[in-house]
Amino acid sequence: MSHFQSELPPIALTRGDAEKLTRLADRASGQFAQAGDFLAREIERAEIIEDVARLPGIVAMGSRVTFRDDVTSQVRTVTLVYPDEANLSEGRISVLTPVGAALIGLSVNQSIEWDTVSGGRRSLTVLAVDTVN
Repeated sequence: MSHFQSELPPIALTRGDAEKLTRLADRASGQFAQAGDFLAREIERAEIIEDVARLPGIVAMGSRVTFRDDVTSQVRTVTLVYPDEANLSEGRISVLTPVGAALIGLSVNQSIEWDTVSGGRRSLTVLAVDTVN
């Protein structure tokens, strides 16, 4: 049985990612409305860093991320992308999914948890981050 933490971990976003993601979250509707709201809350609480000051180990757009699902212990590696670039079979997940929105801004060894649409809980821990772009 997992023990969930109630506080959200501190996160950081580059100014460029934050601006693009804010526009994306604002336009999210329909099936993406809940993920858009989650993404907007994550942007709002993030520390904004200058693009040139990006620190290694922080999940940003285009990052290749290895994470563990803390409920199932499954480990996955994905690349975080914008919705029009998403392709699950190629491991590219949209930032406008609950997992994508949860990962953005996290650092290696940080965990985040959230409520699912079905009323359950999800918890992820970032294991590794490679910046691709």
